[in-house]
Amino acid sequence: QVQPVESGGGLVQAGGSLRLSCLASGRTFSSYNMGWFRQAPGKEREFVAAISRSGGSTNYADSVKGRFTISRDNAKNTVYLQMNSLKPEDTAVYLCATGSGLYIGSSTARYDYWGQGTQVTVSS
Repeated sequence: QVQPVESGGGLVQAGGSLRLSCLASGRTFSSYNMGWFRQAPGKEREFVAAISRSGGSTNYADSVKGRFTISRDNAKNTVYLQMNSLKPEDTAVYLCATGSGLYIGSSTARYDYWGQGTQVTVSS
């Protein structure tokens, strides 16, 4: 079992940047695909980005493509989400999750263990 813990959220002005981190405890981090999702008040949880076990494959939601970058460091049991050119509509709680399936995906059903989330607020 692995427990993800997110950090790095905060308040930033539109156009600014943040880097989120997700530390996943456990000795099997490299055996999991990792995903980032976000949830705004009153809205469903939505996919943001995912990365494969080795880091060789990534996938992004169209709304963040070209602005966000997902990466991982298996030696540090950590996955990152670099967010640039932030917009007010990016405001949400950002959660990371582990996935044990064969392929990375955008459905929450593909992910097993979830963190508590970190708040990102983008002011206009």
